[in-house]
Amino acid sequence: MASLQSFRVQLTRLRRLSQPYFLPYSDSNGWQFALLLLSLLFCVAGTVLGLLSGLMALLGVVWPQLTSQYLGGVQGAIASLWSLPIIDIVSWGQLSLGIYPVALVISLICQDRLRRGFSTKAWLCFPSLIISWGLTVQFAISGLFALVGVVAPALAANQFAMVIGLSRFWTVPISTLTPFLKSSGLGLLCWGQFILLLFALGVGCFIAYRLRLRQRRWLPWLFLGLIILMLLSVNGINAGITFIARDLTNALISKDSDASYRNLWVYGICFAVALPIRSFQFYFTQKLGLFWREWLSLNLVDDYLRDRAYYVLNPNDEQATNVDNPDQRISEDVKDFTAQALQFAINIFDSILTFSLNILILYSVSESLTSALLVYASAVSILMIVSGRKLVRLNNFQLRYEADFRYGLVRIRDNAESIAFYAGEQQESKEVTRRLATAVENFNLLIVWEVLLRVLQRSSIYASNFIPYLILAAPILAGEMDYGGFAQANVAYNLVESSLFFIVYNIEALARFSASVNRLEGFQSNVSNLDPEEWSDFVPKIVPSDRLALKGVTVKTPRTDNVLVRDLSFSLEPSEGLLVVGPSGCGKTSLLRVVSGLWGSPTGTVESPGQGDLLFIPQKPYMALGSLREQLCYPLDQARFSDDQLRAVLDQVMLGKLMQRYPDLDIKQDWPRLLSLGEQQRLAFARLLLNSPKVVVLDEATSALDVETESRLYDLLRDREVSFISVGHRPTLKSFHDTVLDLSGTGEWRLIPAASYDFGRP
Repeated sequence: MASLQSFRVQLTRLRRLSQPYFLPYSDSNGWQFALLLLSLLFCVAGTVLGLLSGLMALLGVVWPQLTSQYLGGVQGAIASLWSLPIIDIVSWGQLSLGIYPVALVISLICQDRLRRGFSTKAWLCFPSLIISWGLTVQFAISGLFALVGVVAPALAANQFAMVIGLSRFWTVPISTLTPFLKSSGLGLLCWGQFILLLFALGVGCFIAYRLRLRQRRWLPWLFLGLIILMLLSVNGINAGITFIARDLTNALISKDSDASYRNLWVYGICFAVALPIRSFQFYFTQKLGLFWREWLSLNLVDDYLRDRAYYVLNPNDEQATNVDNPDQRISEDVKDFTAQALQFAINIFDSILTFSLNILILYSVSESLTSALLVYASAVSILMIVSGRKLVRLNNFQLRYEADFRYGLVRIRDNAESIAFYAGEQQESKEVTRRLATAVENFNLLIVWEVLLRVLQRSSIYASNFIPYLILAAPILAGEMDYGGFAQANVAYNLVESSLFFIVYNIEALARFSASVNRLEGFQSNVSNLDPEEWSDFVPKIVPSDRLALKGVTVKTPRTDNVLVRDLSFSLEPSEGLLVVGPSGCGKTSLLRVVSGLWGSPTGTVESPGQGDLLFIPQKPYMALGSLREQLCYPLDQARFSDDQLRAVLDQVMLGKLMQRYPDLDIKQDWPRLLSLGEQQRLAFARLLLNSPKVVVLDEATSALDVETESRLYDLLRDREVSFISVGHRPTLKSFHDTVLDLSGTGEWRLIPAASYDFGRP
């Protein structure tokens, strides 16, 4: 039960990541997504039948002799689809194979909806449960008797007479076992008509959901339909090749040159047709993966930047937020997820098509070989799933450790000058080496488990090669099967085996994919579903106002009980300045975070101008990626300002020489590295003047400037009647402010006129 629950959780995570690109997501509409997928298959099947029927009819008119000579088998098969009733061709067992997957999927969806408390249709739920469970029992009994027939045929013949009934269930047409159905009207329904009905049903579903496929959501369905169409075409060609291989082998053995060369021509035509189809399939698959990656990346970026999730979910606090290396998750994990998810989906569908088109061919050649393959593939797949669960956890750790190692290198690049000043190369080397050692240690465990699984995987594949010879050796030696039949059985066996061994062949990739889903869905859930109660310390309660005022505000560290300032009250009028002073760690910068709306307050109210009318400038200003124009205008639209305005504001903050060094405002440079801290602080003031806020919060924003330049910048604020709060320790700051807020560090505070405050006295 634990494994089943884990599988359900993983499917839910996968749906949360994949469904929104194709259909708007909600917890209760998974069945709609599954219905549209099924409808897409119906549409593709009807399209293929229509195109193939039309093509063969056209060839029959234009080149009748060529068509009958080389494509007579295809022509006959299409004719039978449109003429022979389904119940004259299909047995109850074969029909149940087609019904079982649909009933099983519907029953699983219904059970999942009931488990999560959603309503479900009783007329749909209970019949699907009964059918899926009944057919599961039927298949288990059939597999058991087939296994006994292979292992102990004498025992099966003597002790289990009901095997005869089971054999008829799988081999005798429905009309023979239940002749009364012919008179009920079902005897008139052929495969062609049935597929057309499914096609109409599929088209009707897409028309019904057309309003939910807006915003270009129809595009991935179109691409997916084209990919499935190509897969179906290639698998149809592969199924035909099994018959060509049989006829070619028999012709070569009988030394029939005409038949040999004719079949070789057909063989070559099949490959010539399949090659461009496969090429276009690869192209459309890659394009769909690219579209999906772009959509998912942009949505994750939007969620990451919405409601300041990037700030609230501090990536440095990995244990508390479970969000490590968000850059890697949005870039690398999204790229891997979209590529792998699409590839696995296509491979799974390809395997289902391969199985469906070739299992009947294999069964018609040898029932014993079919039963042995089904039992063997099921046992090996279960063994690989159980053995591969450890790989998921190891791959999850490996993704994280690799990202941590890369982040350590990025920190060295971003802080190169500071490290060089400290001569901290040895310490940085130790830290990077530690991160690398963690990744290498986990990778060593990964290698061990992958080797063990490789041994199991290769052993299973090698052992499977003996099964056709073990089963078919006796009928060939007894003259009951010709070598052409063996060649056909071998080709069909290999195709069915490749479809059933999907998990065996892809166990390592599936483990990596599962780890990628865990990390990406965990990140998506964290950034898109912030709990207001859990993160209430980051949700400010700000009352809109033309001025800045605090009334009974408490400043405390988020998610802790560490109170820094109690019951703080003050107000600022236009062009008034407040200087915040106090010992280190008393909460000066924390107060600025509350004033700026980054932190909330458990008590009191904060009255503040709206967003855009309050600007915060830290000691080390933020330098955006881009040109000098983008640096100056950030975060406003560049089109609002002319070149003359930008040059004028640079002159005002005494950065006129910067235009001499970089006369082109659109040149892109590494500005944090090229500009000194003093130049960056003056550039931040130029940005402030362009933004024209009503209130400015300055956190030691002039610490790298000389006294004359500092005085010039504060005069600019006075001239524009801007209210400002400053944090600083330089005595020269007192003259630019009207009031001093002195924080004690114990939660107490006092407001003092700036003229009477002495920096040298406590």
